[in-house]
This record gives sequence, structure tokens and C-alpha cells, in this order.
Amino acid sequence: MTYTALVSTLLFPLHERLKQHDSVAVRRSLEQSQWWDRERLESLRLARLQRLLQHAADHVPYYREVFGKLKLAPTEIGALADLERLPLLAKSDIRANLERMKSERARDLTRFNTGGSSGEPLIFFLGGERVSHDVAAKWRATRWWGVDIGDPEVVVWGSPIELSAQDRLRAARDALMRTELLPAFEMSEAKLDDFIGRLRRRRPKMLFGYPSALAHIARHAARRGVALDDLGIKVAFVTGEKLYDEQRSDIARVFGCAVADGYGSREGGFIAHQCPAGGMHITAEDLVVELIDESGRAVGMEQPGEIVVTHLATRDFPFIRYRTGDVGALTERQCDCGRGLPLLERIQGRTTDFVVAQDGTVMHGLALIYVVRDVAGVREFKIIQESLQRTRVLLATDGRFREADVQAIREGIGRRLGKGVRVDIERVADIPWEASGKHRYIVSHVQTR
Repeated sequence: MTYTALVSTLLFPLHERLKQHDSVAVRRSLEQSQWWDRERLESLRLARLQRLLQHAADHVPYYREVFGKLKLAPTEIGALADLERLPLLAKSDIRANLERMKSERARDLTRFNTGGSSGEPLIFFLGGERVSHDVAAKWRATRWWGVDIGDPEVVVWGSPIELSAQDRLRAARDALMRTELLPAFEMSEAKLDDFIGRLRRRRPKMLFGYPSALAHIARHAARRGVALDDLGIKVAFVTGEKLYDEQRSDIARVFGCAVADGYGSREGGFIAHQCPAGGMHITAEDLVVELIDESGRAVGMEQPGEIVVTHLATRDFPFIRYRTGDVGALTERQCDCGRGLPLLERIQGRTTDFVVAQDGTVMHGLALIYVVRDVAGVREFKIIQESLQRTRVLLATDGRFREADVQAIREGIGRRLGKGVRVDIERVADIPWEASGKHRYIVSHVQTR
């Protein structure tokens, strides 16, 4: 038995059993159901949804009041589309009703919080059922790429939650699982050199982290002339941010591996993951995904809308029609891999990754990113739309950057946002990263709805 097989079939299942998680059984079930046709999957989801709603109406004070005010019985939700009869759940609703969101039957809830990269940090709770399903969903997607728990892994992450949990027990567990954590919130030249050295020593089979952080390490290695494509890395799993084409290209080229995009959040769960055939598969057994327009109405297939999720394993602290703040599109297309799991396409980023022109036109931040990204000598940048009248651009440059480029950037942004917009260019040594370790190219303080 190889060490990876020992971990994946013995040590990790034992770890999960000691934590009273059902991750192993759930993963086995998911590996069967991923091949079901959509009709069978929808039947499973509807049955689970009805059980969730009945539990929420009976045992969760917040939802008992919701159903009471609507004079609606959970049994009246007879199809997934009937979910629209229930109100959307926003972060503000959870903040205002934190204790009332807990099931009266919940035991041993774990407190979580988001990093607040959207400007809205959130405290919430998860039960063991939900954690088991999230672990299982990620585990299934990992195995799509020919790697498994127990294969050497380097995680480039920056959430204070993970980093504060690095006690002796956690460190011992990570050593057994052959996982090494690199803290993404500090990206100095010295730290990047250290990361490259640790990668060469570890020789991981897989990477996991923010696309911006992995791309940053890759570009640093390329500048240093250090080869990382001879380490045997099979795949880089990226999540937590929008993956841009140039990031995918840089990661794939420098590390010599495939890049698998993932989409999810702490509160929303493990929502979708890319398979080797390219499809962004929704974890449909656990989630109902809706796309809505600015008025809250459902949008059609292939049409962009805000992603709203209902997680079916959240009886202890229900997430029903939760607004993620992200924008994407659903498609009827079937993936060439043969899995029946529906596909999420064109995940365009958070609603805060969009900007608003002076005439009210809403556009993706890429409209401004392209203005800055391709200017020679721009190492790093960040664009902050302060208001309809003012936008700031932070620039970290090298010797190739010309002062004439400053005016070109101003004019390029002005053409997109409006000629009357004031564009302030601020030259900095380095772009500060978010406290979570993420990097955001676009931040807009202008409401898009």
C-alpha cells in the first residue's frame, strides 16, 4: 500500500470518524450520483429540499416566522422553482437574526466567519452535517484530477481563521496528510524566495490557493529564473477569487500543471468545480443554485445574474436562498466528461467587481483592468472606484514604465467611465494585499443596483 492509499483509505477516514463526520460515506455516495441523469438528480434535490424546509419551519425560529408570515406550508414547495416563493437571505438578515437562525435541535455548532473581502464580514454557524458534505464535495473533485488526500500538497492561503488554528495538533495532522501551508497574506520578495524553496523541497503533487497568490509566486519564480515545472505537480486548484486568463496561463506555464478552477465560499459551500474536460460542475446533490436579476426575478439560461444558493445540508443553521453577491450564468450544455451534474458558466466575480459609468452603465471590472494590465512596466495594480466622479489607480511599476503611460491610463479609464471622471494615479512600491491574503484588482464603492 502506498502512503497516499494509507492516508486516503485509513488515516483520513479515521480522522473524520473521530470528528463524527460522515465525509467518507458522503463522498462515496457523490461518486455514484455524479453519473445520474438530471431528472434523477432533481428528484433527489427536491426530496432533500422538502426535508430542509420542513425542519426549518418546525425548528428554526427565523424560518418559523417566515413561513408563518407568508401563510405558506413547506409541503407547498412542490418543485425547485417554487423556492422563489420564499424571501432571499442577505448577510444583513443573518446579522440581525444570528441566534434565531439556529435550529433548536442543533448540537455542537462551529462558529465561522468570512474574511469580509466584499466589505461585509459575516459571522455564522455550521453543523457537522454541513462540514461533512463540504469535505466530501471537495474530496470528490480532487479525485477527478488523479490526486487524492495523502498526496503531497502545498496550500497557499491567507485566511486568519486557518492561520490561527495552526496549533500542535493541527500541525501534526497536516504532517500526516503531507499538507504544507504557505501564508498568502505576506508576499515580500524574501517570503516569495522562501516559498519557492519550500515548493522545491516539498515537490507537491497538487497546489491549492488563491489564483492571485499562485500567479504571484509563479511570476516571481519566472523573474528569478527558477524552474518549478520539474516538480511533478499535476494540478493547481484555485478558488476564493475570479480566475483571470493570464493567471491561468502563468500558473500552468511556470508550474507545468493543469489549473482547476473552483467556486464556493464558507457560507455558500463548495458550489462548483472544474473537471478535466473543462465543465464547471455544480455540487447539485447538495445545492440548489438560482440566478436572479436586480429585481430578484429568475433569469434565463445563459443569462448573467446574481448567484443565489440553497444548501441542502444546513438544517442546523439554514442557508436558504442565500445571496452570494457573485455573478454568473447557468447553461443547458452537457459536459463532455459524461457527468450529469449541471454546469455553471461565466463566473464573472462579485457584484463589487463591477464598475458604474457616469451615465449609469454597469460594466465588469475587466473593462478597466485591460486598460492597465497590458501597459509595459506595470508589475501590480489596483483600481478603486470611490464614486461616480472619482477613481483611484494604485500602480507598482518597474523601469519599463514611462511617465507618458500615466496619461494613457487616465484617458483609457475616462473613455470607459466618462470624460468627467477624475482619475488619480498613485505610484506605490507594492500593492497591499487584503487581510485574508486575497488580491482584488477592482474595488467599487458605487452601488450597482
